[in-house]
Amino acid sequence: MLGDQGRAAASPQSSIHGRQFCRRIVVTGASSGLGLALAQHYLKQGAVVGAIARRADLLQSLSEQFPDQVHCYAVDVRDAAAMQAVAQDFIARAGVPDVVIANAGVSVGTLTEHAEDIAAFESVIDINVLGAVKTFQPFHECMRGAGRGSLVGIASVAGFRGLPGASAYSASKAALISYLESLRVELYASGVRVVTICPGYIKTPMTAINPYPMPFILPADEAARRIARAIEDGKSFAVVPWQMGLLGHVLSWLPNWLYDVLFSKAPHKPRGFIP
Repeated sequence: MLGDQGRAAASPQSSIHGRQFCRRIVVTGASSGLGLALAQHYLKQGAVVGAIARRADLLQSLSEQFPDQVHCYAVDVRDAAAMQAVAQDFIARAGVPDVVIANAGVSVGTLTEHAEDIAAFESVIDINVLGAVKTFQPFHECMRGAGRGSLVGIASVAGFRGLPGASAYSASKAALISYLESLRVELYASGVRVVTICPGYIKTPMTAINPYPMPFILPADEAARRIARAIEDGKSFAVVPWQMGLLGHVLSWLPNWLYDVLFSKAPHKPRGFIP
């Protein structure tokens, strides 16, 4: 864990014209890409943020930009005990969070035919699915006890249908969508909302290596702004941008034979290793 920075906000939430503005935020994968953009978005609004990521050096840069607002934790979301310690520390310093965003995720090309890709499958599922469970679990009871807050999972349009060459990623995001729905029903009427966010393409280091066109791609800061707005507006499910939602739903309704023909020759994301 890094540093001692952070100052609790005066009140958990403020309301303007019926919309809730969150004051205590926890974000995983906060050292780069969408996670960093989300952390910066809330920090610029004056929120206290718990920023979680594996890269201590990148978190330190965020801490230096917002020295009185951010608690930085150099932790891997795959480590359940470490995530428990993070939750305890953040609650002790800042209070029960208003929003916990399970954003940490990885994407890499995978093919079942390669035995060496089994390790990549395991890592993708572990980070993208179990990482969300390990992020939410330590905050679950205190938020439920407070009767407020939002648990937000960053899924993907890639979870709507299986994409060739990205089987681990699509499977992980489909699983995450279903997990979040189960959690939402479990927390019904508790005061704690569960929000599923399915982004399309966002300009991040993760998408920079994609060797194919990415329609409706958004800058990370704009995606973060739209995601925060969806959370504040009380949505339970949102696709960002909406155009990718329309495209995703069209693809989900295609009959298998037509989907297979259209995507059998689609370019694949490069295969790789996930530490």
